[in-house]
Amino acid sequence: MFAPSQLEVRKFFCETYRKQRESLPLTPMEVIAADWIVEHPEYHGDLSDPVAALAAVYTVEDGRTNPFLHLSMHLTLIEQHKIDQPRGVRQALDLLAARRQSLHEAHHEAMECLGEMIWTSQRSGLPPDGHAYLDCLRRKATR
Repeated sequence: MFAPSQLEVRKFFCETYRKQRESLPLTPMEVIAADWIVEHPEYHGDLSDPVAALAAVYTVEDGRTNPFLHLSMHLTLIEQHKIDQPRGVRQALDLLAARRQSLHEAHHEAMECLGEMIWTSQRSGLPPDGHAYLDCLRRKATR
């Protein structure tokens, strides 16, 4: 399993943004990331300054979304959908995207479920609960 450090993730997104702006060749993963970077112009300032990006601290009290976490969650959802892991996530995300008529909006709703699963796992010390995650996605997709 690939588990990049916080600094590696930030460097990846900043470098992808730089290469995209300079019309340089992108790796397949960078192509996917670049598509989501385009969808989030509010993060372009953060991504354009790698030095500041590496030093930035994003807290709930700041009232700002961590752009690197947010973009990473988009990539996570793309990968989960691609390999249908946990089993059933592809169908749930497809239904959610169809209901919202937007993959982007579906991802943002799915991020709530993904974040809740991760938070619960971290607090309890137990593995992530894929069933609870899928239940959350299905509830969002059917309302």
